[in-house]
Amino acid sequence: MHIGQKIKELRTARGLTQEELADRTELSKGFISQLERDLNSPSIATLCDILQCLGTNLSEFFCEETEEQIVFRDADYFEKIDQEYHNKIEWIVPNAQKNMMEPIRLTLEPGGSTYPDQPHEGEEFGYVLSGSISIIIGKKTYKAKKGESFYYQPAKQHFIKNTGKTPATLIWVSSPPSF
Repeated sequence: MHIGQKIKELRTARGLTQEELADRTELSKGFISQLERDLNSPSIATLCDILQCLGTNLSEFFCEETEEQIVFRDADYFEKIDQEYHNKIEWIVPNAQKNMMEPIRLTLEPGGSTYPDQPHEGEEFGYVLSGSISIIIGKKTYKAKKGESFYYQPAKQHFIKNTGKTPATLIWVSSPPSF
């Protein structure tokens, strides 16, 4: 970490000149200039004074923010092949179970299905990328094909089945996560 660069960023973000910061901290403008160029190092007490004038503290200043991943690629996905139900589930947002919704890419072989899911709180949404599927909610069956979507509240036992002759692929999102 370049302490001087970070101090300069904080100073300029607050619209202060080096001279104004020096006056507020009772340091010289030359010291602030050298500090920002990493030519000198402040004592802990001096750094605390500078940070206080910049509206922060030591813990915030040294806290390194980790950048949140926004884009996910094939290498990030986790997949599970279920031989019993003839399906492949791909978690396309890793660790999504910590989020408010969990999207998966589901591929169902002809005759394949998801396991019957018991009623639960939340919402479920899907978009069929290829093939055709049946969505079974309680005793009712709904059909959806490529380019169509579905949405329901899972208040009854539910599952998805491929009743077609070709594989079906869909994006399925559950909120809260339940896959």
